[in-house]
Amino acid sequence: MPSKCLPRRDELVICFAHVAYRMGEAFARRRTGIRHMEVRSADELRESAAAAHVVVASGLWQNELLDTAPGLCFVQSISAGTDQYDQDRFRRKGVRLASAKGANASAVAEHAMALILALARQLHTGRDHQTAKHWRGMIGDPAAREDELGGKTLLIVGLGSIGARLARLAKAFDLTVIATKRDPGAGGASADRVHAQSELHALLPQADIVALTCPLGPETENLIDAAALSLMKPSAHIVNVARGRVVDEGALIEALGAGRIAAAGIDVTREEPLPPSSPLWSMRNVLLTPHTAGETRRYEDNVLDFMMENLERLWRGETELRNQVV
Repeated sequence: MPSKCLPRRDELVICFAHVAYRMGEAFARRRTGIRHMEVRSADELRESAAAAHVVVASGLWQNELLDTAPGLCFVQSISAGTDQYDQDRFRRKGVRLASAKGANASAVAEHAMALILALARQLHTGRDHQTAKHWRGMIGDPAAREDELGGKTLLIVGLGSIGARLARLAKAFDLTVIATKRDPGAGGASADRVHAQSELHALLPQADIVALTCPLGPETENLIDAAALSLMKPSAHIVNVARGRVVDEGALIEALGAGRIAAAGIDVTREEPLPPSSPLWSMRNVLLTPHTAGETRRYEDNVLDFMMENLERLWRGETELRNQVV
């Protein structure tokens, strides 16, 4: 089915939907004259989307809106991930879809680097000691001390915009960077070596740190399973700023508990919020952040830049969108 036509600027209505981000406030500051509304819940979105031509959403999105919002022409995802959108249904309805890929690439890469540094320098246990008002003494066992990054090998799984930014940061700490990429021939100058994703198991034994920055898809779900974890060094750290389902969480918990890998920095989990019953909460060799890697004070404006560029393309009659999904 052909794409629906976007109304003129003076007729357009945009619905911003997010539980926390202040997309509507940021858009109002631009003084575009375009009508818009902002909602904070799935129920509010269901009610408001019926009058909208453009929806800007992520976690609140519901595919049923494609049936209940007759004027909907375009959805700008607030997130880089788009697994919540039924792409076939979008195509049948003639509704366009674009992601926010790259909007938080710097933030996520910096968060990953922060987790890498925190695990190496044991900042998470330092905070535990601070809370307990405990002044830890010096450690005699070299293997139990804080560590340095220089000379170690970082394996980046997924050398996209986030992975490439992380590679550049890692080089400043004298890390050797190897990476996997869907098409290893398409760029990758920021890494020392780039390999196909199919070579992952051969690369895991070489890595002191494994950082997951890949998108979630059929080929990456449970990519890091028990078999992959068994190939890692016992001293290795794993950092996940991708998606929770990229990792077999049960296998990861077992490997961490048994000391088959040394530590994990985790920003994403299979179930979010992470249930109170999860062992990850209380594991001393785990540093958890609540899916905040992508948060940045610049995020709203970064997404709005993408949205406005895509609206301009649609008004000009162009068929290709920035970060086009459908």
